[in-house]
Amino acid sequence: MRIHVATDHAGFEMSQRLVEHLRQQGHEPVDHGPSAYDAEDDYPSFCINAARAVVADQRAGVEALGVVFGGSGNGEQMAANKVEGVRAALAWSLATAQLAREHNDANVVAVGARQHEEQEMLAIIDAFLGTPFSGARRHARRIAQLGEYETTGAIAGHEIL
Repeated sequence: MRIHVATDHAGFEMSQRLVEHLRQQGHEPVDHGPSAYDAEDDYPSFCINAARAVVADQRAGVEALGVVFGGSGNGEQMAANKVEGVRAALAWSLATAQLAREHNDANVVAVGARQHEEQEMLAIIDAFLGTPFSGARRHARRIAQLGEYETTGAIAGHEIL
């Protein structure tokens, strides 16, 4: 699977280790930056580029997911979620990573690099990547409603105030 990765200075060293870990797992990692450590860098462009690449790959029929992370993962998740077609989930445990895929068909996971030891962070990412979407009707219906709102500003049959 192609895995699009992005971070900022807070996750720069971990990013290099993650890319190697993903290769060892048989994935095709694509690093969207940063390419060098800069304590003053800004995560939005890196994460948006990774998120756009995930959507482009998926729309082209390429199996792809994304991993974005920084100090807390919050800003990185917010940046990724600005891209139409992205469902980025902040995962802080194996269960939240698995549920993000199983129930929400999340296509990007955000993790706080300063919130976890390396092995725990890798386990969270592996859990996300290894969990398929359940396909349950209720989950598919809810995901479709999110997509409908994202593109039209409404959800048919539901009042949005």
